[in-house]
Amino acid sequence: MTSATTPPGWRVTWLDTCASTNDVAAARARAGEPEGWVVVADTQTAGRGRLGRTWHSPPGTNLYVSLLLRPLLPAVQVAPLTLVVGAATAAALAREGAVPRLKWPNDVLLGTPAGPRKVAGILTEAASEANRMRHVIVGIGLNVNSHRSDFPTALAARVTSLRQTLGRSVDREGLLARLLGELGEGYARFLREGPAAAIASWRRYADLGGRYRVQGVGAADIEGVAEDVEADGALRVRGDDGRVHRVVTGEVVDSPAP
Repeated sequence: MTSATTPPGWRVTWLDTCASTNDVAAARARAGEPEGWVVVADTQTAGRGRLGRTWHSPPGTNLYVSLLLRPLLPAVQVAPLTLVVGAATAAALAREGAVPRLKWPNDVLLGTPAGPRKVAGILTEAASEANRMRHVIVGIGLNVNSHRSDFPTALAARVTSLRQTLGRSVDREGLLARLLGELGEGYARFLREGPAAAIASWRRYADLGGRYRVQGVGAADIEGVAEDVEADGALRVRGDDGRVHRVVTGEVVDSPAP
């Protein structure tokens, strides 16, 4: 285990291995660790993504990062924080020379000859009390130097890495420093200016205007065009039925033209 302080004030601890960086950060949060603590693991044995999915975490190639935040905000105002992290991740990748796009709510995509593929995912887990946040844990899984052959067959057709896209290896520590710099600026702006700042940053990289199917939001899926994100972080979809749907939860997947 190694520790370091990275501007603008993040306190970073590197672990050789852990079950899940989000679980490590949550335990530190419950023990009273102040805001700004960051844990990075070389590998995870039980990494997870959104909707209970497993996050593939091979050693020595990628970034598995969790941040402990304690925003002094009502719980209802914290949802756009995921958009802040997505925008910061995209900005860090753009500085590396990539061309990222963001798919609501938490996927970072890169273009490949076979179409957009996921390069990073964000998992936000919060604990609140009396409608005030006690802490928010933000986990980021970022495929940095993985080869296509490093991914299980079931994933290889849906994901990519910076190395695959850029055609070169990427220094993980340098990328982490850029990521934390972008996160520090984006988080400070969010606290200062509110959700509008988060949404404006997210829109810079947003994959809006495309057709999607939203699963898990009721008795039937919604199919239509993703138009925008609203002030509380909800996705606005104009359905094929002509109605505008507010999507707060659910899985957004590509949808063929009607």
